[in-house]
Amino acid sequence: MIDIKKVRADFPILSQKVNGKPLVYLDNAATSQKPQVVIDSIVNYYSTFNANIHRGVHTLSQLATNAFEEARIKLQHHFNAKKSHEIILTAGTTHSINIVATGFTSLLNEGDEIIVSALEHHSNIVPWQMLCERTGAILKVIAMNLEGELVMNEYDKLLSEKTKLVFVNHVSNALGTINPIKEIIDKAHNIGAAVLIDGAQSCPHIKPDLQALDVDFYVASAHKLCGPTGVGILYGKEKWLNKLPPYQGGGEMIKQVTFAKTTYADLPHKFEAGTPNIAGVIAFGVAIDYMNELGFDNIASYENELLQYATKKLLQIESLKIYGTSQHKTAVISFNIGEIHPYDIGTIIDKLGIAVRTGHHCAQPIMDFYKIPGTIRASFSFYNTYKEIDLLCDALIRAKRMLC
Repeated sequence: MIDIKKVRADFPILSQKVNGKPLVYLDNAATSQKPQVVIDSIVNYYSTFNANIHRGVHTLSQLATNAFEEARIKLQHHFNAKKSHEIILTAGTTHSINIVATGFTSLLNEGDEIIVSALEHHSNIVPWQMLCERTGAILKVIAMNLEGELVMNEYDKLLSEKTKLVFVNHVSNALGTINPIKEIIDKAHNIGAAVLIDGAQSCPHIKPDLQALDVDFYVASAHKLCGPTGVGILYGKEKWLNKLPPYQGGGEMIKQVTFAKTTYADLPHKFEAGTPNIAGVIAFGVAIDYMNELGFDNIASYENELLQYATKKLLQIESLKIYGTSQHKTAVISFNIGEIHPYDIGTIIDKLGIAVRTGHHCAQPIMDFYKIPGTIRASFSFYNTYKEIDLLCDALIRAKRMLC
């Protein structure tokens, strides 16, 4: 079980006031807050063993290198990758996706087909559109229904011998829908296509087993997992990472350099050019330790309780409509109140100390599907409380009275 009082004490930001009111932070799908142990880890690195990695024989460099590579091992174990060099440390989910999209430029031919879903974040749409422009490949889209779920029989119709790649998020950032990724992966593999799963929104709630999923690529960001910004992972099966060319040239990713020819380093360094966010990677490992100590089953259970409670409370507000009503959801609720613009609601409740996200959530195709400009999105984490949900609902009622 989650000891909510103890957990909240771990997060210094949660005790502050915003606009004179206690902070109610319900924008966790955008970024999570950071526990003190993660903050301390960053301070400790810069205070005690700040040095570049992999390149020095001196003591500080060795300490930094060891801590950095220990974090990689933690991530390998957390995600259950077969080998540590299948974990590429990146600047985040978007960076990870672009590494793969750019790498496939030389592997696709004109007329090849790639598939994305209607539930994607822009970062899992735009790189593939750019890939199609470079290669002449054709982008196809798995349709969604009014409940915010993928229409799987439409996916079946899209698959063919021309399909080379499939890209789907594990969880929709805009609606919270959990997609049936194992089924998606297996069907793609049956026709010889590779699959990338965007795990940015799922990883804070679900601990994925990458070997059990048999996924080819999986990407995620530290800042959604109580870690720092500017850090993420690209998991790739060894065979695929060996096929892809380097994404960037520079230091660290080379084996030997001459003016006549350069040879590239082995995995994972082939994709890790330049000096990385060393402190961030180390802190990512600390954040993973923190969440695993709480237990992902405990996290998921408590967050589902919050989701059910919040859904029931919000639906008691007259003219409030929830978008994304799948039975398979994480702790995200996207909604509007009547014809009131979501930005107006968000601005008012911010004055009451309540942080939610308003707009299209980098998922404009979803908003176009529902024919709306955007939504108000409340997203919950294991450090949120029932009382905060009550405060949200009270603030929404107050905002509605002011704007109607």
